[in-house]
Amino acid sequence: MAPPITGIQIEATSFPPTVKPPGSDNTLFLGGAGVRGLEIQGNFVKFTAIGVYLEDKAVPELAVKWKGKTAEELSESVQFFREIVTGPFEKFTQVTTILPLTGQQYSEKVSENCVAIWKKLGIYSDAEAKAIEKFIEVFKDQTFPPGASILFTQSPNGSLTIAFSKDGSIPEVGDAVIENKLLSEAVLESIIGKQGVSPGARQSVAARLSELLKVSDDSVAGNGKVEKYTKEAEVEA
Repeated sequence: MAPPITGIQIEATSFPPTVKPPGSDNTLFLGGAGVRGLEIQGNFVKFTAIGVYLEDKAVPELAVKWKGKTAEELSESVQFFREIVTGPFEKFTQVTTILPLTGQQYSEKVSENCVAIWKKLGIYSDAEAKAIEKFIEVFKDQTFPPGASILFTQSPNGSLTIAFSKDGSIPEVGDAVIENKLLSEAVLESIIGKQGVSPGARQSVAARLSELLKVSDDSVAGNGKVEKYTKEAEVEA
């Protein structure tokens, strides 16, 4: 029997088991969640809580290669997270502030991380430079008090829908859409990739998917176990 999809509480933020992302017709399940923080003068300071959601079909897609792997094996695998980031299924990332942030602070740091990923992969071009300019522009006048959320819907066709929420709700439409596949992928990779800013979210995704992949035969066979549980979780939520 497939494990039920549950929500996760990170500090004051409750990530529900399922969400319908801005600009999407799909309901995605919670793949994992964790904090982003930094060690400052001997103290671990938490800045944001991050939840990563995946489309149901991610499970059978990933099961082909990764079924039977432990949470630790998945957590340490660069290729596993690359396949999540680049896979042909929708992803949604919710970044909720624990400490206040400005849009400029956030977008400049994310842009820096994305460019570092591209340069390492040797894929940084003019198109990506222009996408970064658009990304920074979208955030220019934004401020994020504690509890505000930055929302990214990552479509397999390469579009990145960006939305903002100050009250914990998930809007139906985005504030902006950037058509750049590499940017869409890099935003998620900068969070859960090898050098990602939230090792906790990475480990959470690995642990939850390890369990889902163990029972993925039914999903692969089209019996809809993951879909069944995301629908049940949606009703319960």
